[in-house]
Amino acid sequence: MKPDNVVFENSLEKEYDVYSVAEKLVSQLAEKGMTVSTAESCTGGLIGAAITSVSGASAVFERGFVTYANIAKEEILGVPHETLEGFGAVSVQTAHYMAKGVCKAAKSRLGIAVTGIAGPTGGTPEKPVGLVYVGICFDGAVKVTEYHFSGDRNRVRTATVYMALCDAMTLYNATDKLEENF
Repeated sequence: MKPDNVVFENSLEKEYDVYSVAEKLVSQLAEKGMTVSTAESCTGGLIGAAITSVSGASAVFERGFVTYANIAKEEILGVPHETLEGFGAVSVQTAHYMAKGVCKAAKSRLGIAVTGIAGPTGGTPEKPVGLVYVGICFDGAVKVTEYHFSGDRNRVRTATVYMALCDAMTLYNATDKLEENF
């Protein structure tokens, strides 16, 4: 399995307005009466925090899971043990299962999942610090994007939150437009 996109982001040169993108997502979901749920590893709940920082988020935010440990990914999200053993926690496969699993566990139409290496330790030549997979599931369709962020731990985590919210809006809007044409 390969990611749908691979993006190299120089996060040192960019300002991330996390609140504005979270506000747009909450507004769009509220208009449709839909919910979103999160499964977070490297961000440790920051995506859920960004969404719930928006007034009115209680109408759309179903729940968030911080699945930092592999056993949590297995037990809560249904990530197969074989996937974690064979590909690792930071992989396109794991992000895919996390995204599908959060929708199933929370009964949400939109799920956001992230797994990555925020650093400064934990990186390898094959999986360097700043490698993050963002999985978005909408009505069963999953898109996983591979990101390579630069900067310190906080920068990597902030960039991950921002891009995960943007990816969720992009997939939601693209799928929503398809539904309107039928």
